[in-house]
Amino acid sequence: MAPKKSTKKGAKVVKTPISKADPLFPSKPRNFNVGGAVRPGGRDLSRFVKWPRYIRLQRQRSILYQRLKVPPSIHQFTQTITKNEAVTVFSLFSKYRPETSAAKKERLKGLAAAEATKKDSGKSGLVHTVKYGLKHVTTLIEEKKAELVLIAFDVEPIELVMWMPALCRKMEVPYMIVKDKGRLGALVHKKNAACVCLTGVKKEDKSQLGLLQNLGREKYNDNEKVVRTWGGGKVGLKTEAKLNKRAKALAVEEAKKAATINRA
Repeated sequence: MAPKKSTKKGAKVVKTPISKADPLFPSKPRNFNVGGAVRPGGRDLSRFVKWPRYIRLQRQRSILYQRLKVPPSIHQFTQTITKNEAVTVFSLFSKYRPETSAAKKERLKGLAAAEATKKDSGKSGLVHTVKYGLKHVTTLIEEKKAELVLIAFDVEPIELVMWMPALCRKMEVPYMIVKDKGRLGALVHKKNAACVCLTGVKKEDKSQLGLLQNLGREKYNDNEKVVRTWGGGKVGLKTEAKLNKRAKALAVEEAKKAATINRA
């Protein structure tokens, strides 16, 4: 800034000190444009954000599933069990989680020590555990050894499990579609799991397993609505407003025609 001088005659000239810019904290002028430094109050600016590619793909996929005509074999994966039902199902499956690699190592050490000392230590392994793996679960369903099957609703690509509900219905194995693959993976100490199943439970849990099997048959195996219902076909807000406007105009025209016929 230039030093200020007084305009009065005979007055002394007073020089104001020049302010130096701080190199550590430089001043940054605020940007009041959209997406700038100051966000205007009461405005949702999320539509101006450049979202990551995987989020854009998720949103585009969800909109396509709403717009396009989705066949029943794919649309059935949107009909998952409720939150309360999921709590009951996962509480039962969590009792039969497979052992971790460390626990398996300790169990094998115990078996080796018992074999070395020629002592019968009994069965130290788990009798009933949650089975996972697409090929393994498929084999159990085909052999009718699976008691209850859980299938994730968000498997990518969906073709990996799209046929499994039809196989369960054919082999009369109760199944459920649940949220989500990460939660199924946590049951078996994995990041994700497309499907899991139980081949048996202890005596005290047989009644609960029977109730869940009946629920699965009622909601999925014996429910023809799940097999035959098509999805999608939902138009956007602009198209819906356009169709409503067109329908109102047609209704007005029909009313005018009816009025002229009555007068005649």
